[in-house]
Amino acid sequence: MKLIGIGGTDGSGKDSLGKILEDEFGWKFISVTDPLRDELKRRGLDITRANQRMVSAQWRREHGLAVLVDKAIEVFKPQKDKYSGLVMASLRNPGEADRIHELGGTMVWVDADPRVRYERISKRNRGGAEDKVTYKEFLAEEKAQSTHSGDKATLNLSGVKAKADIFIENSGNDIAAFGAQVKKALSNLLEQ
Repeated sequence: MKLIGIGGTDGSGKDSLGKILEDEFGWKFISVTDPLRDELKRRGLDITRANQRMVSAQWRREHGLAVLVDKAIEVFKPQKDKYSGLVMASLRNPGEADRIHELGGTMVWVDADPRVRYERISKRNRGGAEDKVTYKEFLAEEKAQSTHSGDKATLNLSGVKAKADIFIENSGNDIAAFGAQVKKALSNLLEQ
């Protein structure tokens, strides 16, 4: 199975990268945050980043650090013959990056200027409170995600970044230019 894991900061373009690989190269894109949002809805909790962190840490403690990667693979398996490979985002724990590597996959890190990323998330509407924050709250949230805040089941973006194989900077606002950048950065993977 061809496998790409995507990590990166909030609003950096992780989902956009996944959609480019799905739409232009025939990969299946799965966002590992979707099951977290679904679980919050099931529990009647607000869809906030703090609540997503809480549920993801609970799941990692109960089912292992790579539980979100494993869930995405289970969704993919029945349809794997329809796609070139599986790309998943947004990986936020080093154990998830480790699982990608254990399975022979590649980790990609996407980042962008914080102000650009904040403007992006302020414009999108996912129907929850997760993107309705001030710039100061956005930066504080990012800091909270950057290292473990307790045990190894919590988020650690710095740890994921340290395990990345490919880095992509996405501070522009031109999706076509980003697509060209993605094609260049991932050309060896996409041609296999």
